[in-house]
Amino acid sequence: MNQKPLSISANWQATPYALVFLLLFLIPLALILMVSFWNFNDYEIIPAFTLRNYIAIFDGCGSLNEYGDVCVTFKTYFATLRMSFLVWLVTLLLGFSVAYFLAFHVRSANVQTLLFVLCTIPFWTSNVIRMISWIPLLGRNGLVNQALVGAGVVDKPIEWLLFSEFSVVLAFVHLFTMFMIVPIFNSMMRIDRSLLEAANDAGASAWQTLWNVIVPLSRTGVIIGSIFVITMVMGDFVTVGVMGGQQIASVGKIIQVQTSALQLPLAAANAVILLLVALMIIWGLTRLVDIRREL
Repeated sequence: MNQKPLSISANWQATPYALVFLLLFLIPLALILMVSFWNFNDYEIIPAFTLRNYIAIFDGCGSLNEYGDVCVTFKTYFATLRMSFLVWLVTLLLGFSVAYFLAFHVRSANVQTLLFVLCTIPFWTSNVIRMISWIPLLGRNGLVNQALVGAGVVDKPIEWLLFSEFSVVLAFVHLFTMFMIVPIFNSMMRIDRSLLEAANDAGASAWQTLWNVIVPLSRTGVIIGSIFVITMVMGDFVTVGVMGGQQIASVGKIIQVQTSALQLPLAAANAVILLLVALMIIWGLTRLVDIRREL
């Protein structure tokens, strides 16, 4: 007798969230998918079904070109995936280390909170400002090159420190490491400390305890952090443009250029393909752990 009212109440409670999800995610996604099949010319967008945009994206990708290279689309996706992997790897190492220190080596909850707040300080400013702050450090006449030349480590300034893939990856790590720290720290704080004591009593070394107890029990946080970092890197174009000096290609940057040129159907097709690639990566990550059950 009491189950039905509870069910109706739960449905009404979920309605606002469902509407937000519908308006801010499903409808825009459906519009992007629809526009990706439209035609266009230099003057207008033509709402007529066509596969032209997808064919144009993969034009010439069936074979190697005269120089033995893959097509531009594949090279751009490979470059984007490479940057995503490098950023993921570095943020994972940094995020896990910081989360481990906060969770297991800082005993005071107040100190934990203080250090955690210190980690968030970079987020108090704009992303663009945080990126621009690297330019005086990494530029040809920046502080890093001046220090290296002054110390006799190099004979002339290092050119690849700025406006290169290195500077783009560095900026991504600076921007997104916190998104790896938070979920891993949350997972580590939920680990029963008695398990660590049991491992210690069983004669396990610190490394064995880390690898066999802490890492498996932190995998949910690692997967969630990985999803955050990888998806944000794959879709980013501002960081690539600023830190790459408009010289580094990525799928997000191509979509932004196509949008600026009002090639909206072509940009929508690229966005759909990028979304499918990201979903495949997310699907692969979620196969490693049942996030819903773990949470």
